[in-house]
Amino acid sequence: MKNPFIGTGVALITPFRKQETIDFSRLESMINNIIAGGANYIVALGTTSEAATMTDTERHAVQDVIVETVADRCPIMLGLGGNNTQSIRDTIAKTNFDGISGILSVAPYYNKPNQRGLAQHFKIVAESSPVPVVIYNVPGRTGVNIQAETTLQLANECPNIIGIKEASGNISQVMQIIRNKPEKFLVISGDDALTYPMITLGASGVISVIANALPKEMSAMVKHAMKGDIKKAQELHYRMLPLMNAIFDEGNPTGIKALLEIQGMIGNTLRLPLVKSSKQLYNKISALYDEFNA
Repeated sequence: MKNPFIGTGVALITPFRKQETIDFSRLESMINNIIAGGANYIVALGTTSEAATMTDTERHAVQDVIVETVADRCPIMLGLGGNNTQSIRDTIAKTNFDGISGILSVAPYYNKPNQRGLAQHFKIVAESSPVPVVIYNVPGRTGVNIQAETTLQLANECPNIIGIKEASGNISQVMQIIRNKPEKFLVISGDDALTYPMITLGASGVISVIANALPKEMSAMVKHAMKGDIKKAQELHYRMLPLMNAIFDEGNPTGIKALLEIQGMIGNTLRLPLVKSSKQLYNKISALYDEFNA
């Protein structure tokens, strides 16, 4: 059976109104635009969604709207992680997985577990989950790096762990995983700007932030790269690269929400402790978007 998480996944944002309530109408429009743009799957309630600032009721409502709007047109990966292993196991047991094809589970943050602790944590997540699990390595946010040896241990010992979203920025580590992993284990880029080089090294796609705004272009770049059409992939990569970099200048999803407002897709509202972009960055992104379209 073909893995549903190959190609371009989109780390979906959550549109908020000025009153900071969830704008479900805009959320539906975002999903339809992303699917029409050729994305292969959607990641719900990940970091980019600002799920950490939502109540349980809001998260359930967002999940329901995403599942209903997608309507089986593409797979959905659900963000479900944290730094309390027992709590995650309990949450998985209470989660409705109708319409959900997999879990994205971030490395435990703040606690700073060692590699043995990380391995035991993810084994429990995998054993508890009724759907496949992709682990998420983003040491810039969590304070701990899932080392290549730990990733490979989990890949070989846990059949329900089918891949890793690698956002360490460590290409040497990525290559070590790709070189030694089981054949069907996925290595997914977690950095838009590194997606093109990572695919040429053997990665199986990306979970992208920029694809919220540029689903057609990002999906096309990934498809060309995975087919080995390096020239076309490279052209698209370098065309998007200035925007890819700029949207992270003041953190995520600050930059992508600014770009989406410039496009007229959403209002530029975030929930504290995140704030909207500075005027300087907003103008920079606007100018780069004009250049992108020229």
